[in-house]
Amino acid sequence: MTISLNRCNLPPWVIASCQFNEHPVPLEIQGVRASNAFLFRALDGLEDPVARALMFDDWLSVRFQLHHWAEQATAPARRSLKNSYLRFLRGWGVDASSIEGAVLKGWVESRMGIPPCFHRAPIRGVDGPEYARYAQDRTRGSACTSAILDQLDLVYTFTQYELARRRPGERCVTLWRGVNDPGDHEVIAEVGRREWIVRLNSLCSFTDDRERAWEFGSTVWEVRVALPRVFLAPDVFPRAILRGEREWLAVGGEARVVRILT
Repeated sequence: MTISLNRCNLPPWVIASCQFNEHPVPLEIQGVRASNAFLFRALDGLEDPVARALMFDDWLSVRFQLHHWAEQATAPARRSLKNSYLRFLRGWGVDASSIEGAVLKGWVESRMGIPPCFHRAPIRGVDGPEYARYAQDRTRGSACTSAILDQLDLVYTFTQYELARRRPGERCVTLWRGVNDPGDHEVIAEVGRREWIVRLNSLCSFTDDRERAWEFGSTVWEVRVALPRVFLAPDVFPRAILRGEREWLAVGGEARVVRILT
């Protein structure tokens, strides 16, 4: 799978490696913290995580004028502002291969340099029809809103800020993922009878509830996920986004997985 350029402080092949997933260092999207320095200074002064989340939500609303959607003169302009990052996260929760899912995978590809290996169907390369279908969905979704990639930059950066405050000193988190056909994943190496290094999709869903993972597949993998790969974690935001399944969204690439026995 071709890996493209990115906008991070580390190259794509490092971020996508199993070594990074097991021994991570902080990731930063170029310019995001600097251009939102006032926000993060203000967050530093708040001890209540709910207050921090509400401040973040207000910041996005003002910066991208999301609260002015009803004032726009045309229907496309109103939709452009009304369709904030919340629409895309909720769309992912319904179907990761939706148009919204393509936009989120497109954000990973644009910022981290890791293209998807699945969207509606396995993607074998950037020259195939599967990649073209993903690119079409990504373009259609991005056209429906205002500066969605910049909004997602802040979602990721705020998530990383919150994880650093709530889990000081931690570098990884143990999560579980339900899969219906493990054979759909590319196996990089077989480590043991129930343990493999696999290539995960550019953005993947996990849960921190082991029993809940069985609801999403006939096989459950236990994965240690690098915190710098986490795009969204439960309870970070004030609104009920993906909370029902205790869902985490994390950047993919190579990862060591262990199959859990029932």
